[in-house]
Amino acid sequence: MKKRGVAVFGSTGSIGRSALEVINHLQHEVQLVAIAAQQSVNQICAQASRYQPETIIVSDPEAAQKVKDRLGRKYQVLAGIDALVPIAADPKIDIVIMAISGTAGLNATLTALSSGKTVALATKEILVSYGEIVARTARRFQGKILPIDSELAALHQCLAGQEIKSIRRLILTASGGPFWQNGPPKNATIDSVLKHPTWKMGKKITVDSATLMNKGLEVIETVKLFGIPPDKVATVIHPESVVHALAEFVDGSILAQLSRPDMRLPIQYCLTYPRRVPSLVAPLNLTEIKSLHFFPPDTRRFPCLQLAYEALRYGATAPCVLNAANQVAVKAFLNRKIAFELIPDIIEKTLKEHMKKKKRARLSLSILQQAERRATDYALKLINLVSGE
Repeated sequence: MKKRGVAVFGSTGSIGRSALEVINHLQHEVQLVAIAAQQSVNQICAQASRYQPETIIVSDPEAAQKVKDRLGRKYQVLAGIDALVPIAADPKIDIVIMAISGTAGLNATLTALSSGKTVALATKEILVSYGEIVARTARRFQGKILPIDSELAALHQCLAGQEIKSIRRLILTASGGPFWQNGPPKNATIDSVLKHPTWKMGKKITVDSATLMNKGLEVIETVKLFGIPPDKVATVIHPESVVHALAEFVDGSILAQLSRPDMRLPIQYCLTYPRRVPSLVAPLNLTEIKSLHFFPPDTRRFPCLQLAYEALRYGATAPCVLNAANQVAVKAFLNRKIAFELIPDIIEKTLKEHMKKKKRARLSLSILQQAERRATDYALKLINLVSGE
């Protein structure tokens, strides 16, 4: 069997590091062709030495030169985010793992899909902001989108072979983050926000988990990826993070996907789909877990989840605006410019300002990018007013 070539864009992040472990585990089936990172010189050099890709892309030009100087001529080292695009089109690559934070990897994603490749998508923001364009491109060129996100990967498995009309409801589970029981404390510190009870993730997604915006983004992803109306997508708090998603059908049956909370499993699912092979993840022992709990989310204490539904109901460019405002607000919190409790406030004000404008009949890439820029600028102005800059 011919090995499938894989590129990992965002290789030094938590998903990227797990992806490299899985690729190494599946080396009889897949071959690493390229890795990409922003500026983590030491990490990407170590990854190159260990996993031996042909090509390395480093977005930051100065960091790229340092990598080139350190590694010599053994590897092809490319600089700049635009270098992802020709690599995404390289015929040696069959699967692109997109794990770059934000929407910086959009062009590479569209290029891979336009080339008929499989994109294993870990970056929520691309589907949330540009889902219509991404889905349209995949359909036109027979590209395939497989979600690495544990909840959407779970839904993908639950819905295998099922007709859309047979679905009554899709249910996404949320760990709830560190504050789900009592709500966010006043003056929540960065350290307390980043203490996720279940998953080890990057800072941005961990903050999103603490505000429940992470679940809101997944609701939008679900609607755009599976073509399900928003009122058929529900969320529940599930602190054990063992049940990742459930699909309820019109006959009353519910299918669920359960596994240990380990991102290596959905990554492997994307790399071997539709086949199943042994993984690095230990089997789930239900007798050890003994009990599973489910609670309704408190949208009063966690308004970000409700804001995601509002953006979906408004439609058009609103999800793109929601995502842009959230990215700006989370970055400002991590940079100590605003308090944690102001994150939903910044998002809501930006979204309401956007909703005053007339909707566009048909979304294009340029219209969405324009909305993203305007939302970013507006959210930054709000933050500057709060921080006094």
